[in-house]
Amino acid sequence: MKTQVKSKEPIKVRVKKLANGNSSIYLDIYTDGKRTYEFLKLYLVPEKTKSDKTTNANTLQLANAIKAKRIVELQNNEHGFSNTALKSKVKLFDYIQKISEEYFQKLLKEKQPSINGKVKGTHQKLNALLRHLKQYAGDKIILKQVDKEYIKGFIAYLKTAKNSLYREYERGTNCSKYLSQNTQHGYYLDLALCINRAYRDGLISVNPLRQLQPGDIPKKQEGVREYLTIDEVKALVNTECVRSTVKQAFLFACFTGLRFSDVKALTWGDFHTDNEGDTFIQYRQLKTQKQEYLQVSKEAIKFMPERGEASDNEKVFLVATNGHINLALKAWVMSAGITKNVTFHVSRHTNATLLLSLGVPIETVSKLLGHSEIKTTQIYAKVIDKNKKEAVNKLNGITD
Repeated sequence: MKTQVKSKEPIKVRVKKLANGNSSIYLDIYTDGKRTYEFLKLYLVPEKTKSDKTTNANTLQLANAIKAKRIVELQNNEHGFSNTALKSKVKLFDYIQKISEEYFQKLLKEKQPSINGKVKGTHQKLNALLRHLKQYAGDKIILKQVDKEYIKGFIAYLKTAKNSLYREYERGTNCSKYLSQNTQHGYYLDLALCINRAYRDGLISVNPLRQLQPGDIPKKQEGVREYLTIDEVKALVNTECVRSTVKQAFLFACFTGLRFSDVKALTWGDFHTDNEGDTFIQYRQLKTQKQEYLQVSKEAIKFMPERGEASDNEKVFLVATNGHINLALKAWVMSAGITKNVTFHVSRHTNATLLLSLGVPIETVSKLLGHSEIKTTQIYAKVIDKNKKEAVNKLNGITD
């Protein structure tokens, strides 16, 4: 039995019940008096568990993204249709969904880790952009309506938007923290990417981005890197934390520079000993998917838990999510008398600034942190230079 999902558009998502209990998803395409079907090889499963519901929701999201792509292709004459009236009604929301789905398809095919990471990032950012665009002016805006005022309005909206809007949509929770200046800048760039492409595709005759003044565009700010001094690290070492695993993982990261995702993924089998008896780890960096080799200092090893009878495949640090850890961190940091806003990622900043302040060459620090570009590491060098300048300025007036 076919179940129809109502839509006024020429392409509809339908599902057909299969003998095994699953449902096959397909597109019902009706144009120029002809009806065709495209079976997507996507299936819905009986919703017996919460996991089943999540799986079905993700599958339907992909099916609707494919539908959006087909609509844009239809309206853009890519299937040989010549209905220019349809072409003029392409929705901004559908067009961005099409681009996002293209990146998703690339993600499935791409084997090179470094490219895969960039493709995945773009796909995720476009999906986040769609959520904000829907919150701003709905999802019915057609590309021809995207003018200078629409874009300026979206930029103004970003100034008061919440940075965890996706949680409001997907989890029903609320977040009071607003978007940072750099996040606003990023969303503008993502929207600009799609508008520029629409202009190249001939879907709009005027590029509204060219009508903006430099002052209209959100500026990117140089990131401020919070970090701990060696005295603050010592204070944490001497302060009890209600969750010992959090203390161990954070201090280990302070002396290795590993990201939370990589610390959490470490297994005992990742640790090795070289010919000189020193410890190193071989691991795949989750952010870049690159294989890394990192020497581990004796100071870092101090904060590792006892292995006991754990096998090579077992995790070293049995920690929860980043969010839960940050809550425990805040209480621990306050107990140590530290007033800085400390998240787990501050451990990575701390490692970089400690190494640079100890005279380690910036090129070496960059390699230890696994940075793909040295300019990322140079941000920490500027922090050290600023501290040196402030230290020297304290001498001003000392003999007056």
